[in-house]
Amino acid sequence: MKFLDQAKVYVRSGNGGAGCVSFRREKYIEYGGPDGGDGGKGGDVIVECVDGLNTLIDYRYKQHFKAETGIHGMGRNRTGAHGKDVVLKVPVGTQILEEDNETLIADLTELGQRVVLMKGGNGGFGNAHFKSSVNQAPRRANPGLEGEEKWIWLRLKLIADAGLVGLPNAGKSTFLATVSAAKPKIADYPFTTLHPNLGIVQIDGNSFAMADIPGLIEGAHEGTGLGDRFLGHVERTRVLLHLVDGSGEEDPGEAYRVVRGELEAYGGGLTDKPEIVALSKCDALTDDLIAEQSASLEAACGQKPLILSSASGLNVDRALRMIVRGIDKDKEDAANQVPAPEQEGWHP
Repeated sequence: MKFLDQAKVYVRSGNGGAGCVSFRREKYIEYGGPDGGDGGKGGDVIVECVDGLNTLIDYRYKQHFKAETGIHGMGRNRTGAHGKDVVLKVPVGTQILEEDNETLIADLTELGQRVVLMKGGNGGFGNAHFKSSVNQAPRRANPGLEGEEKWIWLRLKLIADAGLVGLPNAGKSTFLATVSAAKPKIADYPFTTLHPNLGIVQIDGNSFAMADIPGLIEGAHEGTGLGDRFLGHVERTRVLLHLVDGSGEEDPGEAYRVVRGELEAYGGGLTDKPEIVALSKCDALTDDLIAEQSASLEAACGQKPLILSSASGLNVDRALRMIVRGIDKDKEDAANQVPAPEQEGWHP
């Protein structure tokens, strides 16, 4: 299944049914009178958060969604049926935005959450509604009210507890594949990851979701490389694991500053999240080179980095335990509104 995290769709609620002008005319009934029924209400446009979806790919092939029109009223005081609602089923973490792609309408973060995006038009009154002592034979009825219509954007932001960030080929996909059952594409060339991956990690009886996004390069906020739009998938995370390739040609300190600069340019509170900094791929380095690269990274981030190797398993469990502590601490701080204390390997 292809991954799609943004889609533009047209939605329209149903028109209300028209009221009916009718009179009761039956043999042997002297006073028939008006008996025109009201029109039915038009269908609503509803967005529902459902289980079993992790992409918006369904909205790539169908972009128009229209609710049904209410049935017109009929004689014998028969009210028209309501038009059927149209329900857009989306995965957890979907945001609904106006056509300008900036104004937020709703943010669906819980399973089963439903939002009535647009209400259908009310049905018109039939002539029986207008009957009175001074107007016993009204010959008018109301048309149904028209529904609403507009274009909206659906934007998916994955729900994850921890996120992986770093330059391309920093070892993010390898780390995710090592600690979870996810099977992201892994290769020795940049931009192997073209779309976010999500994995469930278990350590010491604890379980949490981890998101891996495509690598960032300098100028990503201006559209260079794959851009920075995928950073939206780590906006909801509680902890970031920042991997810096220790075996690359680029200086680790400079690599760290590039990614932090892109996070700051994107915004969304990413630079305020607790961050674990790790020097990855250390199985390919000598002890002297590890010390040199670690010193460069520590000078850039201001914290002692974690020495990590997904291939050999070096400090992988330690990194996961730090993530679990960070998640628990963030939940506690969110409940108590108390800032988290600084710890080794964390960047405030």
